[in-house]
Amino acid sequence: MKLVFAGTPEVAVPALDALLAAERHEVAAVVTRPDARAGRGRRLVPSPVALRAEEKGIEVLKPARPRDEDFLARLRAIGPDCCPVVAYGALLPRTALDVPAHGWVNLHFSLLPAWRGAAPVQHALLAGDEMTGASTFLIEEGLDSGPVYGVITEEVRHTDTSGDLLARLAVAGSGLLAATMDGIEDGTLRAVPQPDEGISLAPKLSVENARIDWAAPALRVDRLVRGCTPAPGAWTVFRGDRLKVLALTPQPGHALPEGRDLAAGELLAGKNSVWVGTGSHPVELRQVQPQGKKPMGAADWARGVRTGEGERLGE
Repeated sequence: MKLVFAGTPEVAVPALDALLAAERHEVAAVVTRPDARAGRGRRLVPSPVALRAEEKGIEVLKPARPRDEDFLARLRAIGPDCCPVVAYGALLPRTALDVPAHGWVNLHFSLLPAWRGAAPVQHALLAGDEMTGASTFLIEEGLDSGPVYGVITEEVRHTDTSGDLLARLAVAGSGLLAATMDGIEDGTLRAVPQPDEGISLAPKLSVENARIDWAAPALRVDRLVRGCTPAPGAWTVFRGDRLKVLALTPQPGHALPEGRDLAAGELLAGKNSVWVGTGSHPVELRQVQPQGKKPMGAADWARGVRTGEGERLGE
């Protein structure tokens, strides 16, 4: 089939690579978001998908909006049979959805109908899911509600961050998307409507959503930190400044000094360990990032700031 691939971030690159390697399909063009400003110089930088397409000599389309008539005219001129999508980042209007004969087929990183929305992997970790996966489905005008072509499953590891889990799903899901294209071309694959039961939503997480509530149980704090790593980044406040928490251990490997207990958010620094109280039991901080500085070990940070008796995070 002739394909036009739509995607933007690094997580979409494995799927593009898989389709480029599939001899039976031709990736005629790539659709991606416009160049964005990044880095200290705030220079305009092409998306990871755009960079990979340019490396391969593939036409790159960067419409400001997918409803723009110039883009739609070019899409019609290319005449794709199908448009596979991975994390494109913009809503597709009906005028675009109607162009390819086999529609736009999205690789979504959840077991639909669970976690429809922009942040399925983060929400799976926040909820403590033990199993997740990826689904390919036919895009409709609703939010991730179209009929499903295929799924793969992936076990959630107890140390997974959203970055870890998403990286594995991106690789495994690339094979699923390629196989879905094969099945559509062969006529051997039919999309099945999603069930009405089990629907959950996964909206994009804001920076405020990532603020740690130290009065919550340790397990919930751990899920928040892992679910918000690397983005938007779990954080708290120390001495009035923001402190990112990059990693912690919900079950500390070292016991607290005899007779000590910690209130929610209360810090206790040892020679090589830093504990903080939660709503259930203390957790051990492993890596933090002070405002304006690079990530560092929690013990190094605590020695540098000289934490005092009874000081708390979150205040």
